[in-house]
Amino acid sequence: MNQQPTSNTPLISRKWKRILGHSGMHLLIILYLVYLLFPLFWMISTSLKPTSEIYSGVISFIPRTFTFDHFLTVLHQHHLLHSILNSFYVAGITAVATVIISLPAAYALSRYQTNINKAVMGWILTSQIFPAILIMIPLYIVLRSLSLTDSLPGLILVYVVWDIPFVLWMLQGYVREIPVELEEAASIDGATRGQIIYRIIMPLLLPAIGASVLFAFITSWNEFFFALVLLKSPNLTTLPVELARYAGIEGQAQTGPLAAASFIATIPSILLFAMIRKWFSSGALQGAVKG
Repeated sequence: MNQQPTSNTPLISRKWKRILGHSGMHLLIILYLVYLLFPLFWMISTSLKPTSEIYSGVISFIPRTFTFDHFLTVLHQHHLLHSILNSFYVAGITAVATVIISLPAAYALSRYQTNINKAVMGWILTSQIFPAILIMIPLYIVLRSLSLTDSLPGLILVYVVWDIPFVLWMLQGYVREIPVELEEAASIDGATRGQIIYRIIMPLLLPAIGASVLFAFITSWNEFFFALVLLKSPNLTTLPVELARYAGIEGQAQTGPLAAASFIATIPSILLFAMIRKWFSSGALQGAVKG
């Protein structure tokens, strides 16, 4: 007699497919994490190696001899700390100003569907295709007429204008997902439009606000081209421009100090993410709807 296949065969087949699918997904995530974290690991490893080991030609992931000389070099012989303060001042004000301006604008674009708003959104998306170098000359002329060249406020103004389109586009997408019934209920209770935005909408947008703050801060923190062109005074140098000085002449980089300075430059962004990560919560809106 021929043995008939049991009814458990399809279940076993689906189980193995599910296991293989999950395993493949986790493998891809691990490979992606390695891709993201390996440069950071290599930078930290290089910053802790003595110069002789860096240029020995032998690849080693863990330093054979640990040294903090490169950190002492960048902290004592260069203006790194001052440039960090400049970048923190510029990036912090840019992030706050960008979100404060974009939040009510995103609410208006999402809740009031007019032809003007559609044209504004179209212009916002179109403006993102323009390269920075294309607007550099007219931008410099405008800032010079306002006496804002070679100044941190002028650089902040440029960064805010440059970041607003993307932050505005991102926030208005989040606002559209918030039920209008919440606003109608608050309006019935006597809340004004401003109270609805800052007491009802804003708490529900904390994940989006956190992402916007992080985006605006990191964009300003890492920006190099505008800072290089608009700032001339050495005491106004931002961190990316200061890091470029370690590249040396004709590509002869100071690899050890460059790695140490780059590692120091990553710390504020990591700390900022650690501070606002609690904002990235997906349950706030669900709780509001259920309530």
